[in-house]
Amino acid sequence: MKNLPAIAALVFSVALLAALSVFLSLAVSGIQRSGECLHLTQARWQEVETPGFSAPPASLDSRSLPQTWHAAALPLSLHPSAKALATPAAVITWVRLDVDGAQSVAESRVLYGARLKTDGPIAIYINGKLMYRAQQRGQQWNSLFTPLWVSLEPGINDAPVREILIRLERTPSYAVAVSSLWLGPADALRGRYQIRRWLQQGLPGMLNAAFLAVGIFGLFVWLRRRHDPGYLLFFNLSAIAFAAHLHYYVDLPIAHDWFGWVVLNSFCWLLTTVHFFLRLLHGRPLRWLGRGMIAASLLIGVASLPLPWALPNTAPLLAMFYAVELLMAMVVGIVGGICTWRSSQEGRLMVVGLAICVLLGISDWAMHNNVASPEGWFLGAYTNGVTFIFFGLLMYRRYVNAIEEVEQVNASLAERLRLREAELEQSHQRLREIEQRQLLSDERQRLMQDMHDGLGSTLISAIRSVEQGRMRDTEVSQLLKDCMDDLKLAIDSMEPVEADLLLLLATLRFRLEPRMESANVALIWDVKELPALDWLDPSSALNILRIVQESVANILRHTRATAIRVATAVDGTGVQVVIDDNGQGFDVAATLWRGGGRGLQNQQRRAQAIDGRVAWVSGETGTRFTLWLPLQRGDLVST
Repeated sequence: MKNLPAIAALVFSVALLAALSVFLSLAVSGIQRSGECLHLTQARWQEVETPGFSAPPASLDSRSLPQTWHAAALPLSLHPSAKALATPAAVITWVRLDVDGAQSVAESRVLYGARLKTDGPIAIYINGKLMYRAQQRGQQWNSLFTPLWVSLEPGINDAPVREILIRLERTPSYAVAVSSLWLGPADALRGRYQIRRWLQQGLPGMLNAAFLAVGIFGLFVWLRRRHDPGYLLFFNLSAIAFAAHLHYYVDLPIAHDWFGWVVLNSFCWLLTTVHFFLRLLHGRPLRWLGRGMIAASLLIGVASLPLPWALPNTAPLLAMFYAVELLMAMVVGIVGGICTWRSSQEGRLMVVGLAICVLLGISDWAMHNNVASPEGWFLGAYTNGVTFIFFGLLMYRRYVNAIEEVEQVNASLAERLRLREAELEQSHQRLREIEQRQLLSDERQRLMQDMHDGLGSTLISAIRSVEQGRMRDTEVSQLLKDCMDDLKLAIDSMEPVEADLLLLLATLRFRLEPRMESANVALIWDVKELPALDWLDPSSALNILRIVQESVANILRHTRATAIRVATAVDGTGVQVVIDDNGQGFDVAATLWRGGGRGLQNQQRRAQAIDGRVAWVSGETGTRFTLWLPLQRGDLVST
């Protein structure tokens, strides 16, 4: 059921193509009206020797011809006689068809036939009047693939057709052939004509163009993969095949001998390319066969040159050349098949395709030499289609194999990536453990240093003062309370505050509020929401707590204030902690300059350690202390 959408899409596509085929078939069909047409299958023929090709007269009475007619059935194939081969004169083959059926003149009529075969001019007389001419300059290389279609318009020849006289000129060594003819309405015969023309010319042309297009695609692949000559050979094969089959579907009359030379020799080049392609698949050099193919191609190419000093391009020689090419194809196929049968499945496919092409080529040879009926089909036109199908199978196999290889490689990469991720996770876990141990060690070191410099030194001073009797009990008690506050602040700094400065200040408030109450100092807590300080770690928290604690302690000790206001605010790229008191104030500059304010200097030092700054504004009505802290610290931003 998972493939149901794909199956539905496939069924729809096939049904659409089938419907289009039926529609096109009905559009060109006219075969069902065959009862309206005359199928002419009986004729009389005779041959007359002439000194050479001549223009047919505009009208001709068959009674003026020699009355040496021979009755024959159509299709008719006539081979050159030994007597004719001995004479240099041209020969005119006359074929006369007597039409007995009644023919309507109210609509257009046509004369249709599969083909007329000769190497000289063709003329057709209807009731003694010349109605059709072809091959006026001699043999056309593409004339055998276009069916005969002679239109008899009303008014031009409005009498019932009584006689059809066909004039076929030829060289003495050439064999002529005449298929059976159909006479009837154009609409009734047009489908038959178009189907034959499409199957003999249109479809081979489409296959040839598709084969060349795929070959050009192979060329572009080879331009990116120069180390793989198979794609270049494939392009070479498609280009040669395109030239070798051009005469099947080119609709222009082509009588040039050089065109025939290209067509004839293209088959040799095609077979040579196939041999090298097979050699690429099975890996055996077979130099003797390669040299033989090249030598045979050169010999046929030189022998068939349309030049005065070369051999004449007579029908027997052309038939011999084609026979040699068929022999070359069989040799290439047999040797290639033996070499590739066990080593390369692609080679076997190619050999099977070559064998089918040889069979199709044999049918063409039989048609050219009147061995087969002139109403048959030139199946050689489909060798490109066969080649295209088999090479398409090769490309399909390679494409599917490439996808499977890519999937296997992707699976292997995914597995390696999974293992690598596991290794990285283990490494990362070890690094985190090391980092955690390092953090614990650093924090332990920091606490030890802080307690040694602060709490430890204060206790040592207190112990000495007590031992020397220089401190009163109240002073000792206050000093011990300060030590206790220092210890509590150190402990508080270890609590997680999650970058929340207000939470840190609330902790300090909890510690200092009892001392303020005992000193009868009112605490005004006026803090507001602040953005998070991502850099706020235990070390930075302890510095902030000590700065604020020092400020509050100085107020309680020296200013005689009765109220302390703690507020927060956002200031540009930082935040502020502001502490106001209503005490007597002090000279900030003088205190800092004399060096007596160790507490103020400690606040400055601690603020600088966390990229902050402190400021005092003092007067007779009180002092304002400001601690500015950045939102982002420089060292953290750079990382």
